Amino acid sequence: MSNRLLELTTRQWRITDPALRHADSDEERRACYPVMRELRPHLRSEEEFMERTGRAADESYRILAAWDDGKVTALAGYRFQENLVYGKFLYVDDLVSAEYARGKRWGERLLKALDGVAAEAGCARLVLDTGMANARAQRFYFRQGLLTSSMRFGKAIGAAC
Repeated sequence: MSNRLLELTTRQWRITDPALRHADSDEERRACYPVMRELRPHLRSEEEFMERTGRAADESYRILAAWDDGKVTALAGYRFQENLVYGKFLYVDDLVSAEYARGKRWGERLLKALDGVAAEAGCARLVLDTGMANARAQRFYFRQGLLTSSMRFGKAIGAAC
């Protein structure tokens, strides 16, 4: 990871929504685990989550969380990347609201804040992926102004098969 992109990870972005803040400390990241597990049930434990997010932080990964009454109710995991297709862009790895908090516009608020972060960082685009069968998420993303621009192909390798 280039120092230029990692530097973006440590910046304090202007987040105007008072309910949103980054989960940077171990304690704050741990508070995100129950909500993240709803999106990523393959995470076997809080410790695995902490290890993975710690390694991902070395590649500019950060979590922006929605806090309601001291509890994480939604989150967006994101990172800065650069490639020949988009130039510098903000990639949203994870976007999820707790089941009990769905329909309360947390996803919309998180994406709006990330739009601001991307703009402030000088990114050309905000990019995310979703499963082909996840029609509910696709409808949400269309409502938020995100458009389908490509299809991603992949295959499992080694033990993941």
